[in-house]
Amino acid sequence: MNGIESIAAERARQISVEGWTPEHDDTHDSGEMAVAAAIYAAPGARDGLPVGERPRSKILPFWPWSSDWYKPKSRREDLVRAGALIAAEIDRLDRAEAARINSGGSDA
Repeated sequence: MNGIESIAAERARQISVEGWTPEHDDTHDSGEMAVAAAIYAAPGARDGLPVGERPRSKILPFWPWSSDWYKPKSRREDLVRAGALIAAEIDRLDRAEAARINSGGSDA
């Protein structure tokens, strides 16, 4: 699979296996998914060490959820997770904007 296909497959897995449905994602309206994506995407978060040797103490203060949910793997897998989380955040923003428009809300 290429990158886009891998990200789409990971997002589908997050929904079907983890249960991170759009309704669930909508509860994370403080940027948590974007922060988690940034952590997975940041090469410095890995400290250049093999998976089992990464010092989690540098990352966990910024991780938005329980440390049990921070599960770094290979560089590629981490980037795929980051992409899937970004996609989920974009979709959440789109749903929030559609709801705002449908409710007659405005930016003014």
